[in-house]
Amino acid sequence: MNRSRSSNAWLREHVTDTYVQRARADGYRSRASYKLVEMDDRDHLIRTGDVVVDLGASPGGWSQVVAARMQGRGRIIAVDLLEMDPLQGVTFLRGDFREQEVLQRLEHLLAGERAGLVLSDMSPNISGIAVSDQARSTHLAELALEFAGNWLKPDGAFLVKIFQGYGFADFLVKMRQTFKAVYSRKPEASRGRSPETYLLGRSLKP
Repeated sequence: MNRSRSSNAWLREHVTDTYVQRARADGYRSRASYKLVEMDDRDHLIRTGDVVVDLGASPGGWSQVVAARMQGRGRIIAVDLLEMDPLQGVTFLRGDFREQEVLQRLEHLLAGERAGLVLSDMSPNISGIAVSDQARSTHLAELALEFAGNWLKPDGAFLVKIFQGYGFADFLVKMRQTFKAVYSRKPEASRGRSPETYLLGRSLKP
């Protein structure tokens, strides 16, 4: 399938997507909001009073869910390379999380306070080359895991998107080395053909 046909097929699917339509009706910025809604309903990740760090936040669908459920009690820091329209109760840091300077700015915003929840919905620009996309997805997940290991509370939680494929098993081992409990999640709002899955780590190992 050539690029134009593939793009047209994606556009048709997007326009008729149930979750896209629901997001418009419910005022969410992204269909991805429903992924976090489902996972939080199941796993009770968002706790009032916590600091929440949302990596790969733009356009803000996950931060919207967190802000609504925390009801102004806690702090939310959203990070993305792309611009994000302001959200009440959310501090936005624009920059590439892979760069040390951006990480330092994020740590400055935390001001020594540890997070109760680190979310990473970061995804690489999809090239269509599965091996390359998988490697870049895993690299982003590893950076997020390193950050979570350094900045989570002992009883905190880490939710990360990663593509299944080469490198997934090794990353799962790293998750299990870092957290006392690790779970795999595939929310209904994830497109069935997507290789994405979410791993949830709870409570840091000493």
